[in-house]
Amino acid sequence: MANNKSAKKRIQIAERNRLINKSYKSTVRTLTKKTLENCEKYKKDPNEGNKNLVEKSLNKAYSLIDKAVKKNVLHKNNGANKKSKINKLVKTILVEK
Repeated sequence: MANNKSAKKRIQIAERNRLINKSYKSTVRTLTKKTLENCEKYKKDPNEGNKNLVEKSLNKAYSLIDKAVKKNVLHKNNGANKKSKINKLVKTILVEK
């Protein structure tokens, strides 16, 4: 246990940051899954509405990954890898049809 005031404060700050980082990472995973679900939906029924859903979810995922990188929740290479992985899957689905 911390013995002085600054150490106690650092523990509080670390816990607060941990929860914020956890939230970002969780949301990135959720948006990635949503994008892939929308891709599957588009694959089954390729129409303009489903294509727009894929593009919107892809943009949201990209935006959140960029914000997480900007706030040092994710390393820039990790963020780039995540974006690349999502884009690769989406491209294969959209080019197929």
